[in-house]
Amino acid sequence: MAKKRRRVSSEPEETYEFVPPEFDEREFLLKDQYGTKVLMITALLAVIVGFVSSSLYKTFGLWQIGIILIFLIIIGFKQFFTLLRFRVDLMDNKMMFGNYILFFFLSLGVWIIFLNPPFA
Repeated sequence: MAKKRRRVSSEPEETYEFVPPEFDEREFLLKDQYGTKVLMITALLAVIVGFVSSSLYKTFGLWQIGIILIFLIIIGFKQFFTLLRFRVDLMDNKMMFGNYILFFFLSLGVWIIFLNPPFA
């Protein structure tokens, strides 16, 4: 005959207590304020660069100049914000990547709008 299995009627309970991490409200607010300011400056700069790129395209007929200008400004973003006295260490890579993408597509969109007949 087969042996009967012993069933344990009571399992030892785990004693786990959730301890929330320390939350620095001041740092959170500073990051949020910096993120908003950087986003606004990025959007304004993208509109300006889009207008300049469309003007360069109308003048010289080379679209490569505008693309190179956009990428050069994206490369120099951190130095630009350092010159504006922003604390770059508060901006994480995810936030800056979002700003790069926003700048690229917004400047291309403004460039296209200024090439079309109502503005051309």
